[in-house]
Amino acid sequence: MVALNLPEIKNFMNQLLCTGTFDNFLLREAVIQGNVTWSLDGSITPDFYSTDETETLGISGLSFLPFGQIRPACYQLIKGKRTPSYFKFVFLLAPDALSRTLEQTHSSFTAEDITGMFFNLIFRQGKLMLTTGISYRIFSADKSLDAEWDALMGKFLKNHGISFENL
Repeated sequence: MVALNLPEIKNFMNQLLCTGTFDNFLLREAVIQGNVTWSLDGSITPDFYSTDETETLGISGLSFLPFGQIRPACYQLIKGKRTPSYFKFVFLLAPDALSRTLEQTHSSFTAEDITGMFFNLIFRQGKLMLTTGISYRIFSADKSLDAEWDALMGKFLKNHGISFENL
């Protein structure tokens, strides 16, 4: 796990809410606190979509919606003259991206060993922080995948021009 400070909040929020930078990550949950507190559960309601719709939207087999499908609603909740006093977003890799990551890193773990590869965004007291983590289905003292995930998130941020500082 790594904790990063994201000092250029305005640039980051533009990337998060106005571009597709984070659209392929799945949104597990979001909490946005302004004049009221909004809690969003990114879980897909099984009976809401038809089989054809899940295929068309590319969400067949997913438990959570891609952020790109929820981003416009999040933007509407956050935009305005006043900054939210707090927000938290919990993102995770989609199953296909998780499998590719395990393969590319030559990890000894399988997709069945991993519940999720996450990153959390928390805005509190005017500061924006990103933390990473992996949830395992099995016990392992091997933390090599955690280090790989931390490094991959750093590369992702750099590739998108997002500055960060280790905490």
